[in-house]
Amino acid sequence: MTKLSELSPPKKAIKERIRLGRGHGSGKGKTSGRGTKGQGSRSGEGVRPGFEGGQTPLQRRLPYLGGFKNRFRKVYAIVNVGILNRFEENTIVTPEFLIEKGIIDTLQDGLKILGDGVVEKPIIVRAHKFSKQAIAKIEACDGKVEVIS
Repeated sequence: MTKLSELSPPKKAIKERIRLGRGHGSGKGKTSGRGTKGQGSRSGEGVRPGFEGGQTPLQRRLPYLGGFKNRFRKVYAIVNVGILNRFEENTIVTPEFLIEKGIIDTLQDGLKILGDGVVEKPIIVRAHKFSKQAIAKIEACDGKVEVIS
């Protein structure tokens, strides 16, 4: 049994590195595999990333797609007043009630009631925001509008 200290890799498992600039049949003498003349043969060879040989580079050919994203924008769950006709008279409509009934999926930053549709019954609506039209239509049917802060 061999000892751990006596272990060595098999023959030819470790490749000897090619020493450049040496003659005598190495094939890597004189120009060291760089060819003659030109940018590739010089020291410090290479171009900066994105350089395309003088052609307008791709990052300058494409339109600017940076833009601006407002991280502070509030996104409201929106419900039109026409949907509120589904409920009985004097029902208290809250964001939690609408989620429970499956009218909105998530509350996001709040609930906003918009004025599309017709209100036919008096309903008490509690929401974070209302459009002027929505307030007018709800109050025209003796309903109540309550703003949640």
